[in-house]
This record gives sequence, structure tokens and C-alpha cells, in this order.
Amino acid sequence: MTTSPVPVVVSSRCDIALAAGAAGVNLPESDIPVEAARSLMGERLVGRSVHSLDGALRAESEGADFVIFGPVWASVSHPGSAPVGIEALAEVVHAVDIPVLAIGGVTEERIAACRDAGAAGYAAIGLFE
Repeated sequence: MTTSPVPVVVSSRCDIALAAGAAGVNLPESDIPVEAARSLMGERLVGRSVHSLDGALRAESEGADFVIFGPVWASVSHPGSAPVGIEALAEVVHAVDIPVLAIGGVTEERIAACRDAGAAGYAAIGLFE
């Protein structure tokens, strides 16, 4: 079985993404506007991390290519952020027309739940430690 490589995006740093030849950048909600990143990144991917349905809708309207939504479950990397739950993930997935990736507390056992909610994929830290 062959798999295609996963595009690499860099968090928050357009300059590093460009220098590394990455597929794109993912911006935290409080980072530069999508439009500003797009002017730097050209045709490369520009995503936005969001924590609410409103944030996802805003990111889509601003021209983001994808959103990373969460934390879906409690996450040690974001201890002050309350988990939004799998139902909120499904709501966001069905409200936007761009890919939604789940983040926050994703484990091997929870990947199927993300997929069942309609997520295009997931982003994780703890899963790979």
C-alpha cells in the first residue's frame, strides 16, 4: 500500500514556512489576518486554529483553506482551554465548506470519532510523543 505524503504546514510563521518550502502555514486565532498571510504565502495553504463555530465561519469568510478546531477533548498542551466535545466538532464540520481538522486530546482510540464527526483529519502533539 502506498500513501501520499502529508503536506507540512508551519504554525504561525510565514517566514519559516516559505524558507522551508512548506505547503503552508496555520495561524492561531490571535495571529495576523488570513489576508495578510495570503499575501505572503501566495498559493500555499493558509489555515486558522479556531475554538468556536463563529471562529470557523470567520476563518472561512476570510479565505482560510482549512481550520483546526478544538480542543475537542482535554489536552495537556492547552491546560486552560475547556474541551468543546465531539458534537461541537461535528457542528463546525457541517457549517463550513473547508476542511476541518480536530485537535486536542486526540488519541488512537479517538481518531474514528473524529472521522465519524466528519473531520478531514486531525492534528496532535501527545499522540506522537
